Amino acid sequence: MPATAFLPSPPAAVRCPAATGAAAAGAEVAGPAARRWVGLAVGSLVIAGLLSLFVVIGRIPVISRAIADPLFFKRCLVVHVDLALVVWFYAFLSGLVALGRAPGGRLAQAAFAGAVGGVGAMLAGALMHGAAPVLANYVPVIDHPLFLGGLAAFFLGTLFFLLDALGRPAVAGPGRPPADAVTGWQAAAVAYVLAGATWVATRAALPEGLETWTRFEFAAWGAGHVLQVANAAAMLGVWLWLLERAAGRPVLSARAARGVFTVLLAPHFAMPLLTARGALHPLYHDGATQLMRWGIFPVVAAMLILGVRHLRRPAGPAPAGLAALARAGFAASAGLTVLGLVLGACIRSSTTLVPAHYHASLGGVTVAFMTAAYLVAAAIRPAGVGRLAAAGRRQLVWFGAGQSVFALGFGLGGLYGLGRKAYAAEQQVRSAGEYAGLAVMGLGGLIATAAGLWFLFLILREMRGWWGRGSAPAAAAPILFP
Repeated sequence: MPATAFLPSPPAAVRCPAATGAAAAGAEVAGPAARRWVGLAVGSLVIAGLLSLFVVIGRIPVISRAIADPLFFKRCLVVHVDLALVVWFYAFLSGLVALGRAPGGRLAQAAFAGAVGGVGAMLAGALMHGAAPVLANYVPVIDHPLFLGGLAAFFLGTLFFLLDALGRPAVAGPGRPPADAVTGWQAAAVAYVLAGATWVATRAALPEGLETWTRFEFAAWGAGHVLQVANAAAMLGVWLWLLERAAGRPVLSARAARGVFTVLLAPHFAMPLLTARGALHPLYHDGATQLMRWGIFPVVAAMLILGVRHLRRPAGPAPAGLAALARAGFAASAGLTVLGLVLGACIRSSTTLVPAHYHASLGGVTVAFMTAAYLVAAAIRPAGVGRLAAAGRRQLVWFGAGQSVFALGFGLGGLYGLGRKAYAAEQQVRSAGEYAGLAVMGLGGLIATAAGLWFLFLILREMRGWWGRGSAPAAAAPILFP
């Protein structure tokens, strides 16, 4: 069996736009699926922002005295992180996969309903008096059945949707992402399924009677590392879409794309096997770390080089409109990704270099998804694309700059030994370098937050008409070939 067997082939024979019969009807059904998942992803960011506001105002004396439960605001912090880094990423991934696949049936609809219900249960879990927040890496949780059940429902909903989508034929044609991008999102879906298998294997390998934090930390450690592979594959898929949009031609053939993403995925199929000696054994913990350290960056670096070379040889005229938006989005995402790789290489101990690394790396994924959201919005509502593209391009530049400054501030503090996961009186700031790092971090954080709010304003303004009379089916909008 060839190494690419686990990546389904994306057939290019199905034509959607301006077609008649079953193909045109299929394109109409595919549009709402992508809208629903992207809507859930964007909605999670809105709620995450509101929860972060709760965390801030919880410091105000009058309000803090009115809340009898001292853990309430820490629970809000946990839900904020899960909405901003779990629901946003994997609901949006589901929306991307829906763009490139034939529409699903009842299973796909039930999976979406389960994911939405899960998010609602997670929010309700933050209100449970006395429920303990567990600040584990990758996926922090609230140790309450309502929250844990909601988190499980969201993961299962997205998992079943992606499994169902992988079994459906791919679609191609004007208005659709190119085949190499679709292959990247298929690879991300496969990595997501692999992360689920890793979690099951890890839970089975954990002994009974563990302390709460240890149980959740080790249960999510291996699966969390594989989820980073899903993030990288999804981001690379978006890069391929943006590069095709900016230069006027695809970056990779379908066959080459399958080879590239197979190289990215293949080493991580060993992850569930690393639990063979138990989930507390160094083989599991250190093996996951080494897989992430050496298994992701070579493919990302190669794709970055290919992308830069691709932009230097455009097939059409100078970028304008959505093409310029795509170029700006790729530049911001690629810049943050490179910064994340550099900061990660500087890590020697548990300092703020660690959050500097992952804020830059995950920022690269976020800004890629923001750009893709603009392209989806332009596909659904072609009217007013010029205004959206101009404003979106500026927003992406500011977000990329702010997130970069934020990460650099964290990194500067870490170079001087500033400890991570320390707040208020716990934080020991001893040198001018640490003070400078915190000041730079604060400035970048303000810029990135403002740009993030700008994104929400722009995309929510577009989403108001997604189900109205003025919306157009995604398959009919010429977003790839202006």
